[in-house]
Amino acid sequence: MQTDCRILEATMKRFWFLLNTVRYLKLSQLFYQVFYRVRKRRAKIQSEPELRGALGPWPGAQFLQPASVDGKTFTFLGQTARLGDDWNHPSFPKLWLYNLHYQDDLNAKGSEDRRELSAYLIDSWIAANPPAEGNGWEPYCLSLRLVNWVKWFSWLESQHLKREWLISLSRQADSLERQLEFHILANHLFANAKALVFVGVFLGGKQGNRYLYRGLDLLGKELKEQFFADGAHYELSPMYHSILMWDVADLLALKQASRLDVLNSEAKVWEECFVKGMEWLRAMVHPDREIAFFNDATLGIAPTLEDLEEYGQKLGIQLPPSYTPQTLSGRILQASGYSIIDWPGNHRLIADVATVGPDYQPGHAHADTLSFEFSLFGQRVFVNSGISQYGDDAERYRQRSTAAHNTVEVDGENSSEVWSGFRVARRAKPFDVKIDNNHSGISLQASHDGYRRLRGKVIHCRRWFATDESLMIEDELQGNFQRAVAHLHFHPDVTVEHEGKSCFRIRLPDGKSLILELSDSWPNLVTSHWHPGFGVSQKIQKLSVEFSGPRLNTQIRWSSS
Repeated sequence: MQTDCRILEATMKRFWFLLNTVRYLKLSQLFYQVFYRVRKRRAKIQSEPELRGALGPWPGAQFLQPASVDGKTFTFLGQTARLGDDWNHPSFPKLWLYNLHYQDDLNAKGSEDRRELSAYLIDSWIAANPPAEGNGWEPYCLSLRLVNWVKWFSWLESQHLKREWLISLSRQADSLERQLEFHILANHLFANAKALVFVGVFLGGKQGNRYLYRGLDLLGKELKEQFFADGAHYELSPMYHSILMWDVADLLALKQASRLDVLNSEAKVWEECFVKGMEWLRAMVHPDREIAFFNDATLGIAPTLEDLEEYGQKLGIQLPPSYTPQTLSGRILQASGYSIIDWPGNHRLIADVATVGPDYQPGHAHADTLSFEFSLFGQRVFVNSGISQYGDDAERYRQRSTAAHNTVEVDGENSSEVWSGFRVARRAKPFDVKIDNNHSGISLQASHDGYRRLRGKVIHCRRWFATDESLMIEDELQGNFQRAVAHLHFHPDVTVEHEGKSCFRIRLPDGKSLILELSDSWPNLVTSHWHPGFGVSQKIQKLSVEFSGPRLNTQIRWSSS
């Protein structure tokens, strides 16, 4: 009987989550969700494809390391496996198979020295993946692989392009055009549009023109929709933002390689997007120049800031000089909602005072509102969890939860109702966000209403107050609650030691240290995990600080001498 009640309760909760997720979707998303479920995937049998002959050797950059040295054994997401003839074997994780089907090795570092292997990979893929069958014919896989094929084909003389390669390219482009991801939108639709433009530049005739102009039309709309005025990609994941920056740079490289007049006017918009986006990314990295972990973010998946700066330089794009703080300074990235406090001496605080992302596509969002990350003397000290996997299981849920981030959890609930692998029901909304720079220091404050849905109608208010050698974090919970816990996660390279009931010494690898003191509370130093890569989980120390009342003060002090 108790088991039946639990099942019923879980079913009702999931149904309630679903209702509160669907109400944010666009009608077009709902339509295409149904349409693509009932419409059978197929690839049109193509006549002999016509080449446009306008694409020269690919001038773009590379950032990925090759995943295979023999075309049979591959390493993706920290997992190495030997591939047989089945490119869709169910024993492999789906995301691993997706990476296999992207065929990024065609344009990985050193690919110019692996021409025979690259040709083998293309032949092997065609032989093992009949039209419209398997993971490789899903639209996102199609999009990434089509771009990789076009880049690689651009290096070959037309007489060296096999007929079966061109026919397969044409079939794949047709299949993509028939299943553009209007049900998902966001970075997926952007990737679809980019792929159509690439194939449209490579292929000629009516078919090539159709792909080219449809892709350009989609790109124009999505650039306006997906990028904020401050340069941020609207999914608010530094990792996906970096991927989109590479996509934009690729489009600019395509323009240089083809010199088609139709791309000239588009390139002005692409370059402006790239420059603004790079400025945003520079704000969202730590002094180690790697991204902060907000929403879905980890290392080793997207190009680094350095990779992107090198790509921009190769394309002749002039980026403004990097910002170097001379004094304590703070700013809010108004359009996207993150805030930055910089100190001289390689200290940086990055605070999430943003929404969870676009209402209709928060798939990469976490319940991390009012969380923060902090580096001191160039060393990350406070870190959010990051991600090590996708999917729909308890670990994916934990990594998206409020408790996996440096913020406050109330009554065991998440600030935003993250559920399933990529869904969010009711969401926290920040308000009263303001920053004050004055002679005594910098005050950043914000509140969110994510816990107003609970019986106690709780509002979480947080204030960061920074001086030259300290950071105070003041939390206040307005409303009624049973239990509230502030979570503070420490980078694995730092150690934390008790120096009293509510006082801790944090030691950095270079020997420097800082003192953390808490107001009346019940702190508990426990073990948690940090995920700096897919398939990677590192043990870290974490403070779980239980409130003894409605307020909690956390003071961090250090010496710059």
